[in-house]
Amino acid sequence: MRSRISAAWLAWLVVGALCLSAAGAAAVLAARGGAKVARNLASTSTSVSAAPELHVSGNELVNAKGQRVILHGVDRSGGEWACTQGVGIWDGPVDQASISVIRSWDVNAVRVPLNEACWNGDSYVKSAYRGAAYRSAVVAYVKLLNRNGLVVILDLALTDGTYTGTASACTSARATCEKPMPDKAEAVAFWTGIADTFKADDAVIFDLFNEPYPEAAVASEAGGWRCWLRGGSACTGLGYQAAGMQTLVDTVRSAGAKNVIMVAGITWATDMTQWLKYEPVDPDHNLAASWHSYNFNTCVTVACWNRQIAPVIKRVPLIAGEIGENNCADGYIDSLMTWLDARSASYLAWAWNPDFGCKTGPSLITSYSGAATAFGAGFKAHLKSLR
Repeated sequence: MRSRISAAWLAWLVVGALCLSAAGAAAVLAARGGAKVARNLASTSTSVSAAPELHVSGNELVNAKGQRVILHGVDRSGGEWACTQGVGIWDGPVDQASISVIRSWDVNAVRVPLNEACWNGDSYVKSAYRGAAYRSAVVAYVKLLNRNGLVVILDLALTDGTYTGTASACTSARATCEKPMPDKAEAVAFWTGIADTFKADDAVIFDLFNEPYPEAAVASEAGGWRCWLRGGSACTGLGYQAAGMQTLVDTVRSAGAKNVIMVAGITWATDMTQWLKYEPVDPDHNLAASWHSYNFNTCVTVACWNRQIAPVIKRVPLIAGEIGENNCADGYIDSLMTWLDARSASYLAWAWNPDFGCKTGPSLITSYSGAATAFGAGFKAHLKSLR
């Protein structure tokens, strides 16, 4: 998603610095064939349910009772960049009041991008925002979200490693911009720590690496997929040793975590054409495919989705971890969500941060009170229509 990175990521990094009710949950959590009943129940129930513990069954996410769970949520940016910019751990409030506002949009999941240097405690991060302080803040936020009935997706967004080649987002070796692949030196430690911390909580999903773009470094799509899976010597053109997706899956499982793992495609998570061919081996068979879709990407038509995305949905759960558009409107996501709904696929909108702007973020909200941008209003209205 190169255009979004240049317009948003770099701007944020340089300048920046439910109790989900059973009502909301029922609209998206139902046994196959029981969605209508669940939506009817949603209109009258006001009780609070804990976030569902998830695992993969065929091409579905299901809860402990074997009922299908479809995630509809938002991305809560800040934890990936604020700490390395020295301005804090989060961007905006992460308290109960702020979560209650998120819940009011009828979402059942929140995706939280993170920074490996801050989690691992790298010395170049301010002491107040690294190591134990950062980890404690993440744990506290996850627990609060889960208590509010919200599934949490923890995403490794920013990593160390020098990359100055094609499509480079920055020249720094520090975790201050998106790199083509996760670095083995820090990403393995990050996922070891995350897996060990949250392995008892199956209401937490692990998104291994936000937006890989290894094909830019190795100068070929086929080579990019090999690098994506294997890392190491398969990843030419990098100034660091990369960890492949197989290594990260193995890392999570070796820590004893059986949580659902999301694995994003290449080209900033927009290319899923070879995902099934290169799918990592998971002894727990608990993988989901992660796809990002914006109106400025290449695959933006129903015909393309039918050709490239539908085959993946037929085989494994697909979670569109980021959807959006940069025109302060909702026409693109409306058609996309309708298409995903018809296939019982999950999706989350970027982003629940008012300071990004509806064109450069894009932002769903103009304030943390929940006031929506035009883009956000369209997303909210669609979720409400599913009840």
